[in-house]
Amino acid sequence: MNRWLVAITAGVIGCLLAGAAPASAQGFGVFEQGSCAMGRGGAGVAAPCPDASGIYFNPAGLSLDRTQISLGAALIGPKGDFTNSTTSLVSQLKKAWYPVPNVYASTPISDKVAAGIGLFAPYGLTSEWPVTAEGRFLGYKSVVQAVYVQPTLAFKASDRLSIGVGVDVAYVKLQLLQRVDLSRQPITGTPLTFANLGVKPGTDFANIDLSGTTTSLGAHAGLLYKASERLTLGARVMSSQTPKVDDGKIKTEQIATGYVLPIPLGPTLPAGVPIDAIVKPQFGPGGKLSNQSASTSLPLPLQAVAGLAYRASPKVLLLADYQYVRWSAFDKLVIDGEYLDSTQEEAYRDTHGIRLGTEITLDEQTVARAGFIVHGAAAPDQTVTPLLPEGKRWLLALGLGRQLTPHLRLDAAYTYLAQPERAGRSSDGPNNGVYNFMAHLFGVTFSFGF
Repeated sequence: MNRWLVAITAGVIGCLLAGAAPASAQGFGVFEQGSCAMGRGGAGVAAPCPDASGIYFNPAGLSLDRTQISLGAALIGPKGDFTNSTTSLVSQLKKAWYPVPNVYASTPISDKVAAGIGLFAPYGLTSEWPVTAEGRFLGYKSVVQAVYVQPTLAFKASDRLSIGVGVDVAYVKLQLLQRVDLSRQPITGTPLTFANLGVKPGTDFANIDLSGTTTSLGAHAGLLYKASERLTLGARVMSSQTPKVDDGKIKTEQIATGYVLPIPLGPTLPAGVPIDAIVKPQFGPGGKLSNQSASTSLPLPLQAVAGLAYRASPKVLLLADYQYVRWSAFDKLVIDGEYLDSTQEEAYRDTHGIRLGTEITLDEQTVARAGFIVHGAAAPDQTVTPLLPEGKRWLLALGLGRQLTPHLRLDAAYTYLAQPERAGRSSDGPNNGVYNFMAHLFGVTFSFGF
């Protein structure tokens, strides 16, 4: 069952990275944490939006003038496919819409200090392919949820400088569903695999369901510096975390194949014996494919953003951010199972992105926004799979904000994500095809100020 070990290892990686496909940030990051910022292309570390989402984008930007409550969500619709270069067979990513909610609240507690709390998911979403997809043996459905709760304090150190700090409490949940190919399994006591007995490649004989949860701690910090009446500089850092999943579970289900032995394999296994009966002990207590416990860990990497906001005119604000994510922290994945142990080498790359945005005041109640994003890929070529068809991307964003009442504001945004086709693989071994991917993203936020 060594091939199964490799498959489940690759699948866990995909599970951890599944949010990358529908997300706009590099790797498996999700940057759509507020519709106001989303309309700017995520730019604005030097000018956080007036809706308490600064708890994520820059904790130094919390309002010292009023209490704010923000309720919002992004809706992400990925589309993609994989085309096998040899067979021209096309597998389609399942069409679905994935919500990413966020909640923020802040209030001044003095003329120099504000406090707040945020609930958001900066990592992870869902990736799902049909159970018949070519890449199902690496994984056909994966879910990762990394939900952060962040208590925050902001301090006005001087008329020009503000500082914000927060504690990130992360709740992480992951799940992977994948199939196992009977034809590639070795036959105990022989140099053969079941393919040598006539089992066709791509014969499903097991369904694997891997899941686990954990919590971890990190920190968030930001600075705002007013260089002049028109120019503001900003920076923020979200620390890395390494959640350890100690209570993971692997649940398995045998799938009937209907194959029988075409030749005898010894005195106790004559020709005609069902192959399903031969492999059934693997699903029993102590078997390689039995229900069992497992543990692993994954990096939630350090993020750093620096940028500027320039007031070009009373009605026009220009924004530019640079984002760095230390994906090189993800160099390997180690799985310790009750009966299975595996180490998968990775070699991810640090990523760099540019976010440009603008905000134009149309009237006293209405603001229009636009943004553009470009960044490189975190995944190396050998890790582009059905669970992470990630690559270089560019995104175009549009947004609109409207003050509905003195106490209620509505912000809406749309982002189009485009990714050039990228070579990847659908099974163990070298790249064997091409992935195409794009996504539509919508965001809506209601903000209350008192």
